[in-house]
Amino acid sequence: MSEQMTGAQSLIRSLEAAGTEHIFGIPGGAILPAYDPLMDSSIRHILVRHEQGAGHAAQGYAAATGRVGVCMATSGPGATNLVTPLADAHMDSVPMVAVTGQVGAMQIGTDAFQEADIRGITMPITKHNFLVTDPADIPRTVAEAFYIASTGRPGPVLVDVAKSALQAMTTYAWPAELNLPGYRPVTRPHSKQIREAAKLILEARRPVLYVGGGVIRARASKELRALAEFTGIPVVTTLMARGAFPDSHPQHLGMPGMHGTVPAVASLQRSDLIISLGARFDDRVTGNLDTFAPGARIIHADIDPAEIGKNRAVDVPIVGDCREVIGDLVVALRAEADAGHTGDYESWVEFLAGVKKKYALGYDKPTDGGLSPQYVIERLGAIAGPEAIYTSGVGQHQMWAAQFIGYEHPNTWINSGGLGTMGFSVPAAMGAKVGMPDSTVWSIDGDGCFQMTNQELATCAINDIPIKVAIINNESLGMVRQWQTLFYNERYSNTDLHSKRIPDFVKLAEAYGCVGLACESPEDVDATITKAMGINDVPVVVDFRVHRDAMVWPMVAAGTSNDDIKYARDMAPRFDDDDDLEVRP
Repeated sequence: MSEQMTGAQSLIRSLEAAGTEHIFGIPGGAILPAYDPLMDSSIRHILVRHEQGAGHAAQGYAAATGRVGVCMATSGPGATNLVTPLADAHMDSVPMVAVTGQVGAMQIGTDAFQEADIRGITMPITKHNFLVTDPADIPRTVAEAFYIASTGRPGPVLVDVAKSALQAMTTYAWPAELNLPGYRPVTRPHSKQIREAAKLILEARRPVLYVGGGVIRARASKELRALAEFTGIPVVTTLMARGAFPDSHPQHLGMPGMHGTVPAVASLQRSDLIISLGARFDDRVTGNLDTFAPGARIIHADIDPAEIGKNRAVDVPIVGDCREVIGDLVVALRAEADAGHTGDYESWVEFLAGVKKKYALGYDKPTDGGLSPQYVIERLGAIAGPEAIYTSGVGQHQMWAAQFIGYEHPNTWINSGGLGTMGFSVPAAMGAKVGMPDSTVWSIDGDGCFQMTNQELATCAINDIPIKVAIINNESLGMVRQWQTLFYNERYSNTDLHSKRIPDFVKLAEAYGCVGLACESPEDVDATITKAMGINDVPVVVDFRVHRDAMVWPMVAAGTSNDDIKYARDMAPRFDDDDDLEVRP
């Protein structure tokens, strides 16, 4: 059924038809026509304080709910402020649609006021993008944008709409079907590749399930657990996959990579078969590629064929959705087991259990009685529990949050992985809380990250979005300072933020309409967290004034081999038992 209306009304009607319930955005000249019909819409628009906050909020919403996150901005600087969230969503496969206004069609290319070629700017960092100059194209474009963002490998899609198209009269008609020639993501894996993978799994003696963020995006945690428990194969979960497999599970070895656990890193390095599920052999996992898992054959399953073989040669490539791939693998391995064929991994599992026991995660307490950041995060995870949602910024606090909180469920850990965007945490927490209003949402942030996007606390306070923020305040750009300690002779160039004096985070929180708390003693940590947990009508900010010299361990220095992992400064693990690792032919 068609209906006459303005292009702006058509845009809002189309967003409603696509299932949009929330939009994070800021109005401006080119997008202004769309804001008038938005007043009469069922969509809740949340007025952010910066477009970057809108983009990260849409990401947090999408990551927490699995639905497409939506943000909106005007042309020029409004649109360019979305570049960082778009690049972040592109790296981490987050389904997002960004709607931007553009100058009128006749002005495009004239350097008109607030004109920027946002389509050209974002082409490398979006899954796809559109420029709409004909109002008749608005419904179809919106429908395509949501479909592209949410299918196949999820990602961000930009829809740039000329102001002239928003102002013109048009006929609204939601498309009955989509025609996208050339876009046909493969979700069902090829049965021959599944059989080949099952064969390698049965032949292996030291296999590892290397689980990436694709398992989270595919909602495949249940299937993963079935595969792991049926085979008994050890599991490692990357930074983007924390929560895909329960931390409490005995088969879980933790996170691999630069700041991964010793057993997780050791399992990959000494494996004879890596079963990669929705992971991309990122440099932060592999270290020096030439020395990564030298004896391992590779099964690589991913919905994006471009990832397979990109960084590491593959023995069995499987293109498909992780949930489908894992489900088919379980069926194939069950059939083999019924025929009397099962894997033999007993010695391998026993060896890794010994490594896990010997090199458990830990940390040194400050000798001066000060507050350990790891202790704060450990207690926060214990008190808030595994049902809470945790977002983080980027840096030391991010790694400690990945290490010292026990994740039992998918979609409870939201962070910026591939792009490593400081300032991600507060707006992402805001988006997650909008999407999951009944969940406790903690933003774990550094004092550096927090000062990049803390203005969104105003958005949270005004719009009744009661997030909780734990600032791990070490007065520093902590991860950069750690590298200066280790690699630059303790020459601390431009990493001191003075943030135990300026700003006063408690007063800042109160100025934004939030509750501000401070804690600098280990004895007060539990009571402070419990107090924050009891405040659920306004946002809460806790300034944890921690020891500044704490460092993230284990660590594999950038560009070095995973074999060179150190679990404390000048301390490398010794795998003496490895010589006795019995691998039966």
